[in-house]
Amino acid sequence: MRHKKSKGILDRNKPARKALMRSLAENLILHEKITTTEAKAKNLRSFAEKLITIAKTESIVNIRSVKKSLYTEKAVKKLFVLGKRFKNRPGGYTRISKIGNRKGDNAPMVRIELVSQDEKQK
Repeated sequence: MRHKKSKGILDRNKPARKALMRSLAENLILHEKITTTEAKAKNLRSFAEKLITIAKTESIVNIRSVKKSLYTEKAVKKLFVLGKRFKNRPGGYTRISKIGNRKGDNAPMVRIELVSQDEKQK
């Protein structure tokens, strides 16, 4: 049974899934929006929002834990800039919007992006 299972396996083993999430999160942080499939975006949302929450407070422990999850130093620095941007926001740093289906295999495609700073908070 599938009770209380929150993450999808995306038809990959654990190391490949971890590498995929690290890569997608790094691209999301560097470019602030990416286009991917709906399943990948839903998994990426929880991974990226946890990283941003960690980056809201800059400490040695937080820097080291973020470095474990991202590949480049450039992405780590940008993440802590984003952490300052979302300092007063309690959560919900990303938005997923549907953009249609992919031409080749008809997979549902979405754009996942970081919300802007000046949007009204609920």
